[in-house]
Amino acid sequence: MDLKKIGKFIAENRKTAGLSQEALAEKLDISDRSISKWERGICLPDSDNMTKLCELFNINYNELLSGEKLEKSEYEKRAEENLKEFSEIESKQNKKLFLYENVIGYMASISFVILVFVASYAELETYIRVILFALGFVLLIVGVSFCLKIETETGKYECRHCGNRYVPKYSTVYFAKHFGRTRKMRCPKCGKKSWQKKVI
Repeated sequence: MDLKKIGKFIAENRKTAGLSQEALAEKLDISDRSISKWERGICLPDSDNMTKLCELFNINYNELLSGEKLEKSEYEKRAEENLKEFSEIESKQNKKLFLYENVIGYMASISFVILVFVASYAELETYIRVILFALGFVLLIVGVSFCLKIETETGKYECRHCGNRYVPKYSTVYFAKHFGRTRKMRCPKCGKKSWQKKVI
């Protein structure tokens, strides 16, 4: 997927529509810096903004991701290529999010251990000990909550019985027994409970 070509295509369509970057940003309710990044080929618009761009410029997703208007004969071939490339980009982003999840999880855990250790063994006033304990627990809970949010929304869980891949509710992930990124949950398709592994 050629991000520079896509960016140039967005810029051409914007100019054809008689819009400045600021005017387009206002229509999409985003900053003009985001438009500039798309047009310079630094990143892709998210799915919501892709939909808005397609409607605004009267183009389809396939043309947007190809960075050009397509003839009917090319459409099917390009659709397959774009889908494959988009899937690869999504997979890379998911791996990056999992890395962030690990970093947040380790930082929250280490902060908790340090604060509890200091509160337990340092010579401090009682109220300071209480504050350190409370701060440690708050950091741990916030860190774990962020990690679970990332884990819930990144990739899918796969049922061992029927192979169904799905995104469960945050509360289901939060309260499920787990080992790493494998959780014991009920599949919404077959209704069976099993240890379900996270897949990207």
